Amino acid sequence: MYDFVVVGAGPAGSRFARRAAEEGYDVLALEQGSVGEPLACSGHVSTDIWEYTTDGAREELLQNEITGARFHLDGPGSESHPFYREEPISNVIDRVGLDRHLAAAARDAGADLREGHTVTAVIEEDDHVVVAASTPDGSAQFRARMVAGCDGPISRTRRDLGIDEPDELLHGVLGFTDETDHGDRVDVHLTVPRFFAWRIPRGEAGVEYGLGAPPGREVRGLFEEFTEGYGADTENVCSGMIPIGPPKRVTSDRGFLIGDAAAQTKPFTGGGILYGMTAADHAAERIDPEDPTSLKAYEKAWRTDLSREIRMGGWLRRAYSLPEPVQKAGLGALSGEIGVHMDRPSSLFSRAQLKALFSRS
Repeated sequence: MYDFVVVGAGPAGSRFARRAAEEGYDVLALEQGSVGEPLACSGHVSTDIWEYTTDGAREELLQNEITGARFHLDGPGSESHPFYREEPISNVIDRVGLDRHLAAAARDAGADLREGHTVTAVIEEDDHVVVAASTPDGSAQFRARMVAGCDGPISRTRRDLGIDEPDELLHGVLGFTDETDHGDRVDVHLTVPRFFAWRIPRGEAGVEYGLGAPPGREVRGLFEEFTEGYGADTENVCSGMIPIGPPKRVTSDRGFLIGDAAAQTKPFTGGGILYGMTAADHAAERIDPEDPTSLKAYEKAWRTDLSREIRMGGWLRRAYSLPEPVQKAGLGALSGEIGVHMDRPSSLFSRAQLKALFSRS
């Protein structure tokens, strides 16, 4: 009988497994394939990422430092509106390497993390859960006091626990080139219906191109049109779903969701690495596997920390669909030096941001 079975060893799952193991709990983490594969997430993150890693991670994983972004209302080569700071505000990292680093930290903390284990069912009983999985050695069942669903946007755990779906699922596409680019600005194109496309320089590691759009659109066609505008011939193209809008509850009787499975993401970018690991810390600090009522403390803690940011991120995203003249006027008025944190939309009203705005007036 484990204390926790963790389904999924992405950033949220590995972070929870590590923190729960450090608390002295007996933790089993199951990853359906190899950790970090297939890649389905951008490697552009805030500098806060290093607070969740161990010594040496920055030297191992950092690819480039970013000081700002250029926003476009049309395709490549169109007029841009720059937003920037003098010092780096975000980093580009080896995204697969991050997953592997976090998984190694979980193992070092004492978690039993097994790859090649595809979960096929999650069953809640009165006093425990049963997690069935397909393993390299055949079928297996694992018992635990609680299960942590960290298995991404299309979550088997979420479905089996009877938890509602996210408000929305977008379709994201990523592709890469090997062109060296040490530029320190990301290009953001507000040309995709209800979302955007991007170009991220990764230093010696090349360039990342990406795009997100509502399902049903010709997403791959939109991506090809976008990259052709840059004259880019991308390789290693991958895609995945981006969950937006968490359900009203992310817990059941003996289960809980973290990360993309809980749609703990930024509505205005789709990124969820930092939000998921923040929620993982709240879960590890508050959930007692022998006391199901402690799940309420987790629900309250992560929502207190992140719900305002998610709500404000939704307001920002609505601006992507404003009429172009309104967008142009807004970007023109606000562009320049900023004091905004990329994971905290509430920082739009921070002292640093207000100081940056008034310094231009």
